[in-house]
Amino acid sequence: MANNSEVVFTRAQSVAEAIEGLIQKAKVSVDAALYRFNSQRLAHSLEGANKRGLRIRLVIDHNKYKESQATRELLSNGALPFRLCYGRNGPGSKMHHKFVLVDGRAVATGSYNWTLGSEEKNYENVLILRDPKQLKAYQSEFDALWTDGAEPNGRKT
Repeated sequence: MANNSEVVFTRAQSVAEAIEGLIQKAKVSVDAALYRFNSQRLAHSLEGANKRGLRIRLVIDHNKYKESQATRELLSNGALPFRLCYGRNGPGSKMHHKFVLVDGRAVATGSYNWTLGSEEKNYENVLILRDPKQLKAYQSEFDALWTDGAEPNGRKT
């Protein structure tokens, strides 16, 4: 039976590099739900996937987006489609997910925020899953977040 999972710890290797590898191998789509996002490295990887014609969709925590100038600047050029989402209780609650789905064939999830601090300062982890049943659950959650999310201008789509 094939190995359906892989664990990456920042203590041992670059989580950003592992995520980049998944994005670079993508052929169809990348969907990511991110609590914090200011990694230029991962933004460039997503932009490259977008230029290759892949469907890119990001859901970002609304509170962190408002708090972070770096996140707003990273997303300001319009190259990456994204929506903002609060947690279950609206403003003040968190969309605290940290996962990325690639082609519906792999998901990377864990404590890792897509930030320079997570990459260079913190002990963080991601678990890369390839089990179809688990992937379907993550895709359903992402699709619900995307539907519930609002564009940065506040419009629901």
